[in-house]
Amino acid sequence: MRVLIVEDDEPVSRFLQRGLEAEHYTAEIVADGDRARALTEQREYDLVILDLNLPGVDGLEVLKHLRAKRGSVPVLALTSRREVEDRVKTLDLGADDYLAKPFAFAELSARVRALMRRAARPADVVLRVEDLELNRVERTVKRGNKTIELTPKELGLLEYLMLNAGRCLTRTMILQNVWKMNSESVTNVVDVYVNYLRKKIDEGFDRKLIHTVRGAGYQIGGTAAKAHA
Repeated sequence: MRVLIVEDDEPVSRFLQRGLEAEHYTAEIVADGDRARALTEQREYDLVILDLNLPGVDGLEVLKHLRAKRGSVPVLALTSRREVEDRVKTLDLGADDYLAKPFAFAELSARVRALMRRAARPADVVLRVEDLELNRVERTVKRGNKTIELTPKELGLLEYLMLNAGRCLTRTMILQNVWKMNSESVTNVVDVYVNYLRKKIDEGFDRKLIHTVRGAGYQIGGTAAKAHA
């Protein structure tokens, strides 16, 4: 899930980015309204977190632009403005939610999940491979009737595998997409985390879902002549 953070206070924007990425969202930062408008025309986002006090084009103008060009993208307004009139105006202009600064990240995270639930199509929310389910909004995993607890990085790895179910993914592809590391930074981290996932996803089940494709990489689900559990 891709989130755009429109915030000119760098410590706040970096705090938000770190927190969201720890929950395995892809979070991009932009610090001014003009750039925010340009980015939202060029790229698709699942959510925009929008500060109202921006240099140049302010947040309300960005909000109007979003509603004109990207009518359905959820917008969480994040601002130091606390007056009721400001909240009413912001919501009337099309914001889906409003959170005043200072804020607790746990509350922001819960609001993000609620907005994602409302906006996402069913096919986007839950990934399934046989009896394994991953809810991308709630960040929960089940296999059969068993709830599986994963760390944020394990969850991110599983999500990437399930988005590409039945397809062999190389270690380099996994490093680039899950760890945001380039191919020159190859370590054994992928193998270590795949083993962590296997212990949680496959142990105790007759049917193994995570496969090694010898000489190539890993895949979840499907069958391949060279794949081995």
